[in-house]
Amino acid sequence: MSSAAPTAPDAAPEQAFRLADRVNRRPRATRLLAAVRRHRADLLAALIFAVLAGWLTHGLWPDPGGRILALNPEDQTLYEWFLAVDARALLGDFDLLTDRLNAPDGVNLMANTTVIALGVLFAPVTLSLGAPVTFALLAAANLAGTALAWYLLFHRTLHARRLAAALGGGLCGFGPGMVSQTNSHLHMTAQWLVPVIVWLVVRLLRASDPGPGTPDETGRTRTTGPDRRRQFTSAAGLAGVVTAQVFIGEEVLFLAAITLLVMAIGYAVADRDLARRALPGFAGGLAIAAGLALLVLGYPLWFQFAGPQGVADGMFTPAYFSADLSSWWTLSPLSVAGSDESARLTTGPAEYNTFLGWPLLLVAAVCAIWAGRRRLVFACVMAGLVMGALSLGPEVVLGGTRTAIPGPYALIGGLPVVDGALPMRFALALLPIVATLLVLAVDRALRSSGRARRLVPLAVGVALLPIFPASLPTAGRPPVPEFVTGGHWRQCVPPGGVLVPVPLPTPKEPWPMRWATAADAGFRLPEGFFIGPYGRGGTAAMGTFKQPTSALLADVARRGDQPAIGDEQRRQAARDADFWGASCVALTDDAPHAESLRTTLEQLYGPATRIADAWTWRV
Repeated sequence: MSSAAPTAPDAAPEQAFRLADRVNRRPRATRLLAAVRRHRADLLAALIFAVLAGWLTHGLWPDPGGRILALNPEDQTLYEWFLAVDARALLGDFDLLTDRLNAPDGVNLMANTTVIALGVLFAPVTLSLGAPVTFALLAAANLAGTALAWYLLFHRTLHARRLAAALGGGLCGFGPGMVSQTNSHLHMTAQWLVPVIVWLVVRLLRASDPGPGTPDETGRTRTTGPDRRRQFTSAAGLAGVVTAQVFIGEEVLFLAAITLLVMAIGYAVADRDLARRALPGFAGGLAIAAGLALLVLGYPLWFQFAGPQGVADGMFTPAYFSADLSSWWTLSPLSVAGSDESARLTTGPAEYNTFLGWPLLLVAAVCAIWAGRRRLVFACVMAGLVMGALSLGPEVVLGGTRTAIPGPYALIGGLPVVDGALPMRFALALLPIVATLLVLAVDRALRSSGRARRLVPLAVGVALLPIFPASLPTAGRPPVPEFVTGGHWRQCVPPGGVLVPVPLPTPKEPWPMRWATAADAGFRLPEGFFIGPYGRGGTAAMGTFKQPTSALLADVARRGDQPAIGDEQRRQAARDADFWGASCVALTDDAPHAESLRTTLEQLYGPATRIADAWTWRV
């Protein structure tokens, strides 16, 4: 009989379970650690991009609701309202024709740059922390995400060394045009899907190329044929990404498509054999992608151009929004080496799209000559010249003076959709094009053993230093009234009802739209800042015409004069309130000439009721 101590019946299974658990956990931890080690360089690049983006936008972070981008506060106010309206999709209250602005007609969201996909994606943040927090997050995330996406494309598709890829990705994400557009143009800086589109197009091209073929025993050349499965998956993926980009920013997609088209033509010219072999399958794959995308986008695009409050033409004048030729070799005022004097060469601080500076242009030209990979370099140079030329608009401007020399844009101006894009924004395509040339040159240098190994990266670094971005200026903004933030507005207007703030919002002074943003777009506003049809012809315009009472109140707010109010003005005020479907008119103490406005409103609508920090009138 054994003298060993008896073992509990459950001890052995329990010990076996613990041992197995330790064995199973060790490989998982090891795999995770191995993955981190394998991708540590990529993670480091992502961290650097994130830190840089956070630093550029750091002025917003102490108090996103109390700080605003100082160079373009009107557009930030608009985009925060967009995010608030988009977030209502999470509440089951969303439509492509929103009734939350321009009551009673509403606003066509597809005709405006409403970043719907981003707004819905970040809806939990907006509804819990507010639209200003979402805006600050997206302002930084778009820069870092775009840089990281291009870095991965350069490293994994071009197979460039990580240093070369990081320099290229950094230029794509933090170049002068991107930093400038960060002044509230979220739809223009959200470019992190563009490298995915490029990758899918390249993948489709490779899948469509059967190869040059090899001779068989009879002497005839045989090819393996295109990879049908990869063709279809690439086309389907391209359709999905294009669809997503439409709901983020159509202008970015349009510019990417034009650039890729020109590059494809350039590549075909440089490699006619590839074009002959791959064109049928490549064109077929693009047709499949377009067909799949239209299944989803058909109705939204129809709604944008022909639906209610839709517009079929652009509202911006190409001649005004043309790039000055001299701005190309000038440094952006938002770069560390830039000067405020150069701001005169563009239309505003959000449009420094062409300010690459002569050092970078010079080094890029040298890199194009030296980089090798002739076909890709030729395609990049061709696309860069075409997009740069189109940015000059219908008439070349030099140093602020119109030269009467027609620009290449005149050949395509007036075409459908084309005028919806500002000519000077064609220059944004130069960032990834120039970055590609730099990546090719630096990668070739890093693979060499001569003096070029150090000289080329050094030259590229020196050329990039002058355009290194400075942090974006910010300023404080007045707090939203307690009448709104405390939810007191519900005492005079039901949820979804029309609240009339005084003065009413306009494109130049959209500040009352912050009230709706702070209330998660819980009520509707008349008039406002948006793109829509104007007048009987339905011409695209910013904002809408003012009703007589709105114009009268705006004049009081501007001048402070006391207008003569009689029965006719009171009847008109009642008609305008009926037209808006208004439930309540509200005036806060911080309104311009608040006392004069209050006196005028009391003559129009009778005695006021004080609710929190606002005077209100039920109408």
